Amino acid sequence: MQSYLTTIVAALAAAAIALFLVEVVHRATQRLGRRSLLMTELTDHTHRSFQVAATVLAVQFAVRLSTGYAVGTQWRQVVLHLLVLAVIAAAAWLVASLLVAAEDVALARFRVDVPNNRHARRVRTQVVMLRRLTIAVIVILTVGVMLMTFPAVRGVGAGVLTSAGVAGVVAALAAQSLLGNVFAGLQLAFSDAVRLDDVVVVEGEWGRIEELTLSYVVVQIWDDRRLILPTSYFTSKPFQNWTRTEAAVLGTAEFDVDWSVNVQAMREELRRLAESSDLWDGRVCVLQVTDATGGLVKVRALVSAADAGSLWDLRCLVREHLVGWVRDHRPTALPRMRAEVGDSSGALPWQSVQPRRPVRRPADTDVPDDARVFGGSDDGAARSEAFIGPDDTLTLTPTHPAPR
Repeated sequence: MQSYLTTIVAALAAAAIALFLVEVVHRATQRLGRRSLLMTELTDHTHRSFQVAATVLAVQFAVRLSTGYAVGTQWRQVVLHLLVLAVIAAAAWLVASLLVAAEDVALARFRVDVPNNRHARRVRTQVVMLRRLTIAVIVILTVGVMLMTFPAVRGVGAGVLTSAGVAGVVAALAAQSLLGNVFAGLQLAFSDAVRLDDVVVVEGEWGRIEELTLSYVVVQIWDDRRLILPTSYFTSKPFQNWTRTEAAVLGTAEFDVDWSVNVQAMREELRRLAESSDLWDGRVCVLQVTDATGGLVKVRALVSAADAGSLWDLRCLVREHLVGWVRDHRPTALPRMRAEVGDSSGALPWQSVQPRRPVRRPADTDVPDDARVFGGSDDGAARSEAFIGPDDTLTLTPTHPAPR
């Protein structure tokens, strides 16, 4: 009983001394590192883990020194083994805290709340992916080291190593999808194909990359929904990245109007609208007729904005304004369906008139040369030979009677 009390008192005293020393070091680093971002991050992130690691290590030394090898051998071994496991876990926590602090210092140098933040978003994506990978590696190594402290595990270690090849193949086949996503996440982080805050179009949805991990990607849709996709999706299927090279993008607004529309007046109105809006970045403002078939004319307005959100609002503004402008100032340009009413004897220019005398149908020899595609000229004859082919390619057999 006396040995137990001695061990407990020694352990409590060692823990108190360790906590006191850690607190002194913490206060000193806070005062000395007020002007240093690295010291501030280290103080904030590693305080708790440093406390736990120092306390557990001090208690282990106290228990080891306060107990004799001949007294209480069995419980001493159990306690010391538990303390060793605690020291390993606390040391892993401390190392992870140091790495997180260093990564936060690196991220603080690159701001993403500025207009031109392409390089900052790239670095942030890579650092976040490395953070997740390093923490996963630290956890795996910690668990492995803790298991190796058990004699039974060390005994089967040789057998495990001899069958490592077969086990690796089986594990790779079993976790093929998981490993594929992990490697795809690393590829995305360092290939610059997609980054955090990139504006993308996937599965017909327009959104922004909100989270990028080793196994999945979260896309925040424009209406605040979340689309969760595996990282392998972005390495195996095509998708649109609107902000890969820069945040500025182009957008269109299309209109179907009548043939009587004054395109130049509509173009000038678009220019006035763009110049009066703070959504336009001053790069592109174009209005063109892209199609003129049937009874309508398709007009496309092409505008540019500094980012995807501003472009969406600008496109909606262009549609609303030009629709109102056509309705109020050019009502004859509204889409119309024309129909001919009357008989063929009408005197209007667009109505058909019956011929007064029968028209002689020209014979085949009277057909103008420019009315035939496969003949009538040197080019037509060449096209005819190219499509017909040689005369000796068709062999007549009893099963293929000659044409009449």
